[in-house]
Amino acid sequence: MSRDVIIALDFSTKEEVYSFLNLFQEEKPFVKIGMELFYAEGPHIVRDIKARGHKIFLDLKLHDIPNTVKKSMRVLSRLDVDMCNLHAAGTIAMMEAALEGLTHDDGTRPLLIAVTQLTSTGEDRMKEELLIDAPLHDVVMHYAANAKKAGLDGVVCSPLEAGKVHDACGKSFLTVTPGVRFAEGEKGDQVRVTTPAKAREIGSDYIVVGRPITAAKDPVAAYRRCVKEFVEEN
Repeated sequence: MSRDVIIALDFSTKEEVYSFLNLFQEEKPFVKIGMELFYAEGPHIVRDIKARGHKIFLDLKLHDIPNTVKKSMRVLSRLDVDMCNLHAAGTIAMMEAALEGLTHDDGTRPLLIAVTQLTSTGEDRMKEELLIDAPLHDVVMHYAANAKKAGLDGVVCSPLEAGKVHDACGKSFLTVTPGVRFAEGEKGDQVRVTTPAKAREIGSDYIVVGRPITAAKDPVAAYRRCVKEFVEEN
């Protein structure tokens, strides 16, 4: 699996999205559509962006009883996205049901990955608010193992955990890592973060980058910098 940079389209309207995407005259970046944009504009925004030639990671983080998730994934499978996700905390049974719902009659399907722990979650908060007493590293590795057991393609995790996930689950088990910032950038609400170059070194397969690109003075230049640091051979 080749590495790629995924731009998080953290906008609330289609007008903002199209204005941003129109900046890219040479590239067709892989993009992430999250809850804010999907809930604001509905499924048609996915179809419109797909028609423009972009690969799409639909980031809705499903987490419900297995049957509900299965039926929801069946609906999402009609949108022709390239990747979607759910919460590993929903159990192996839920992940297996999601996989079944996502798979087309011909056996094809988008990539399905599981969120281990959000990159905004630190160990203290996990213990104090979620009552999870195991070390954060152990929780992430256990959730990743459950996702692999369920037949998923990989996990969303911190770039700091990507190499260890590969060690535990194999090199072909994908790591999709948000929490990436340029060396001089602000961390924002992310806790476990690193740079594109470091994410590459650690072993991330995909990095998800939002504000360092979307809020940059020159988003295209920022995107190209990410690609150069993360994807291209030095």
